[in-house]
Amino acid sequence: MPAIIDGKKISQDVRDEIREKTLRLKGERGIVPGLAVILVGDDPASQIYVRGKKNACREVGFLSKEFRLPSDTSETKLLDIIDGLNRDHEIHGFLVQLPVPEHIRTDAIIEAIDPRKDVDGFHPYNVGKLFSGNPYHRACTPAGIMELLDRYEIEIKGKEAVIVGRSNIVGKPLIMMLLERHATVTVCHTRTKDLPKVTRRAEILVAAAGKPEMIRGDMIRDGAVVIDVGINRLDTGKLVGDVAFADACERASYITPVPGGVGPMTIAMLLRNTLDAASIQDK
Repeated sequence: MPAIIDGKKISQDVRDEIREKTLRLKGERGIVPGLAVILVGDDPASQIYVRGKKNACREVGFLSKEFRLPSDTSETKLLDIIDGLNRDHEIHGFLVQLPVPEHIRTDAIIEAIDPRKDVDGFHPYNVGKLFSGNPYHRACTPAGIMELLDRYEIEIKGKEAVIVGRSNIVGKPLIMMLLERHATVTVCHTRTKDLPKVTRRAEILVAAAGKPEMIRGDMIRDGAVVIDVGINRLDTGKLVGDVAFADACERASYITPVPGGVGPMTIAMLLRNTLDAASIQDK
């Protein structure tokens, strides 16, 4: 049986550390980190995420603001709100919850955010600076993966890492983070030939393709560290990852569960980015 990487526990540890640092920042410099979230429309999943972020802010002592806008909000109106948040000294970081309605250009919205306040790590400036290792902020989910590996003292240097999935949110930024830590990285996608042959090479295997249980046990190297980013709801209502968990447990040395693995780390890293943003902007 592999060691189960407990994202809930590590996430709580990170939040506890952030709460302590927030109290110290407030006491020593009078700064209260502020995080704002903009939600356009009534997507149920997005509403859950926004509520979770608000509760997380309360837990660590952050100032929290929400902007809930109807789905027919114009792009111009949304850009005006972003401009106001860019100039709001109480707000050190903010994000627009994705996806936005089809009539709003996602790229235009992300590019309008001040990179110093882009705590999602999606702005082209931060994405580009990731290549040189010094963005203002790193994308939260891949940063959370790196945090899990570090907290469990899993060696990255010199290891062969395989990422299944090349999204802008997870796969692509994770490439750079792993390279920065001296892993040898291979990225797989829908055009990859003989996927099982590639995944069986991985000492660190990251599944981030959004396909339920696509990584089977026979696709995993003995002793591999398996990080499952996927979260998929089956017709039965059960939540599963991109990895067939029971099969993977026959091969893996470490594995993240779904739920309770990578998922909780995303908001934890968002909070850390906001704390860092408060320190950057108020020096």
